[in-house]
Amino acid sequence: MEDSTVVETNSEPATDNLVDPFSNQEYLQRKLYFLLEHLKKMHNDLPEQYQMRISYDLLVGLANSLLNDTIFEIVKGLMEIQHVTEAHLMQVREKVENDHQLEVKQWETKIQDPEELEHIIALMKIKHGKNMKETDMKLVLHLDQKVKDQQSTLEKAGVPGFYVTDNPKEIKIQMYLLDFILRLSRIKFESHK
Repeated sequence: MEDSTVVETNSEPATDNLVDPFSNQEYLQRKLYFLLEHLKKMHNDLPEQYQMRISYDLLVGLANSLLNDTIFEIVKGLMEIQHVTEAHLMQVREKVENDHQLEVKQWETKIQDPEELEHIIALMKIKHGKNMKETDMKLVLHLDQKVKDQQSTLEKAGVPGFYVTDNPKEIKIQMYLLDFILRLSRIKFESHK
């Protein structure tokens, strides 16, 4: 009985899966031109020093990589992760600041002598300043690692212009490319024959 069910399922014509390769190719060509046209407009709005660093070939490669919506989804996911990470790191920083304020208040309730309290608070400001600097350095290192993770993910996904780098100028170019991708993700491509 199971065999007959399989035979019946396999014998049905799969008309929904038939795609005219020429119309699909035509659709992709129109979408490529659409993406490239918008990328060129965005490129023209950049400061000249960055326009020179982002070649036409890079724009064509970027447009080709965006033909499939997967890259848009990857970038949106990376941005969501970044926002969550930034919010968490801000909470970490606020907790350190709150701990410092709490420590000062504890000393204010313990010490009655104003001169001694002033001296202790001055020492705590130095200690808290060093502690906040260390915290900020850790947070920056964490954000730097997130940037490298994003670069690596986009490189592995085949997005042109993305590779792991610490070079601030290259990172700025990658930020512009990310901005292009995010802006394009909000523009609806309508296929008209």
